[in-house]
Amino acid sequence: MFTGLIQGTGEVRSAGSRIAVATPLGAQLRPGDSVAVNGVCLTAVDPGAEGFAADVMDETLSRSSLGALGEGDAVNLELPLRAGDPLGGHVVQGHVDGLGEVLDPAPDLRIGAPPDLLRYVVVKGSIAVDGVSLTVGEVDDEAFFVHLIPETLERTTLGALARGDRVNLEVDILAKYVEKLSTPRDVSI
Repeated sequence: MFTGLIQGTGEVRSAGSRIAVATPLGAQLRPGDSVAVNGVCLTAVDPGAEGFAADVMDETLSRSSLGALGEGDAVNLELPLRAGDPLGGHVVQGHVDGLGEVLDPAPDLRIGAPPDLLRYVVVKGSIAVDGVSLTVGEVDDEAFFVHLIPETLERTTLGALARGDRVNLEVDILAKYVEKLSTPRDVSI
């Protein structure tokens, strides 16, 4: 589990079914630890002071933006939440719900999203964009806006996004649970 508060960025050294990322955060990982790469929960292998590697399933490559990464690309990184850590962002699982498309770049980032995800996006609610916990500023029928502060632009890769870039989206898990629990079910035996 993660919070969406990015702890650093890394540089992709190799991509594909095994991604290697250069980052000092690798020194804090042990083999088998979870690490969020652009919001996708991966399992660290070969961690060390120079970075880490992670195996990526074909399903993950096709359902997230990780399949489009190349050598030299910057990625957002977050280590997993540990018991006792403050929950400063929101509950982020690292399970990408879908892809969005940058319609307008930062600082007033407008992201187009499919209707099946937009239904969970509410003004002043939380959403993770490439792993970054953000507060939704506006929502319309095809997109949502997040207004980025200088601190977020400095610590993440969101400021470098351009029109047409694809981003990983994870909607607030609480919204999905509320929907499931409020949907009538046939309980007859």
